[in-house]
Amino acid sequence: MRGGPGSNDYGKGQKISGDAFQVNREAAPAIRHFPDALGKRLQGIMKRSREDNLLEPAGMKAGRFFKLSAGDLIKLPPGSDIFKLPSREAVVYDPVSLKFVSQKGRIAIAAFLPPGYTVTYNSAYKEIGKPRKLPLFAYAACALRHGDIYTAAVRVDVSPCHDSRFMDMRLVETNARKFLKIFPKNSLIRHLKNCALCYGCPNAKNFFLNKYEAPLPTSPSCNAQCAGCISYQPDGQIRQTQPRIKFIPSPEEIAQIALFHIKNTKNPIVSFGQGCEGEPLLCAGIIEKAIKLIRKATSKGVININTNASSPEAVARLFDAGLDSIRVSLNSVRQKFYTSYYNPMGYSFGDVAKSIDIAKKKKGFVSINYLTVPGFTDSKDEFTAFKKFLVIYGIDMIQWRNLNYDPLRYFKEMNIKPNASDMLGIKEIIDLLKKEFPKVRMGYFNTYEGVNSRRV
Repeated sequence: MRGGPGSNDYGKGQKISGDAFQVNREAAPAIRHFPDALGKRLQGIMKRSREDNLLEPAGMKAGRFFKLSAGDLIKLPPGSDIFKLPSREAVVYDPVSLKFVSQKGRIAIAAFLPPGYTVTYNSAYKEIGKPRKLPLFAYAACALRHGDIYTAAVRVDVSPCHDSRFMDMRLVETNARKFLKIFPKNSLIRHLKNCALCYGCPNAKNFFLNKYEAPLPTSPSCNAQCAGCISYQPDGQIRQTQPRIKFIPSPEEIAQIALFHIKNTKNPIVSFGQGCEGEPLLCAGIIEKAIKLIRKATSKGVININTNASSPEAVARLFDAGLDSIRVSLNSVRQKFYTSYYNPMGYSFGDVAKSIDIAKKKKGFVSINYLTVPGFTDSKDEFTAFKKFLVIYGIDMIQWRNLNYDPLRYFKEMNIKPNASDMLGIKEIIDLLKKEFPKVRMGYFNTYEGVNSRRV
């Protein structure tokens, strides 16, 4: 169900990961890195193109090209990956002709950023012929400055919770074996071991490290067909990055994991609704029983659900059982574009809005998982509608997560044709919202502090 949370596993440092299709085919989502020598060659290519032709970097939004200034760029963060984009020529700005030009024979590249960073401009390129749709990653523009690689992004969350530099994989493996011995009959722990060690899920790894947020996947099925679903791609055009859970754990198995994490973790969060499952509200009965078991044993910890919020009745029952917070995924607050992307089955955007309203009335903490696309999210119409949405529903937090999808195909498939003059800028709208809505938290990850402060 979840569309592109950008929570893949990252190696230390900055690596050139090769062809985006090759990475997706061979090692999605645990990215397989290529030798650093490729990075040096890439830097050489970028440097020659700048020095020989006096060209300037460009970014792209909705198929429109923009000249990138120093203020648009940040140094490529540790844990980033750089992909080559086959059958796509790089586009740059020529200050002599004052035009954007494609570099014949030079393949486009893009940066895939670690969690906590939101893309502000996509890689600028032109498709050659009819290329395959790009795999489910976010494709940030990048450029060379002073011998270093820079990228078009803004950091929205400083939490290290998904930073693999602080995840001891030997300890993850040791504790996975240890936890299985403690709970030998718990099938969900076996599933989480696979998530952590085979698919690099940060939350699964954090569970085995007794840190931050523990995942509680429950649902093998979904009631939406998101274009960018990372766990289910029926047409085979692009590959899912991780398979869905194939069973429904019992309330006792769920509660066992949650209570263990709450007991052994500082500021613990346990969350339903993960990248390796469908829609958790389809298992609301199981989740309701699990929450009651957890809350019967302890009042500590934050119980959260990441969801499409398709069932207001289920949301009400879960909050009555002891749920603390809800994170609702949206690509848009306008029904037309929401429906085009999510393809909901048996529910509507009105149900989503009603669920949010119920969560607030139940005094729950409500976050919006705002799947961000440069050129659409920062368009005047979407920004105006989003501000009204924040006022009407009293949203507590915005999580600025990149929507992992082919940047050109998104606009074509959604039939969106925004004007360049209507694009306000991702960084700019975040800054404007901070000023206009100072009480709304801005970030990338689920929060313990914000939720827990509401309960005190």
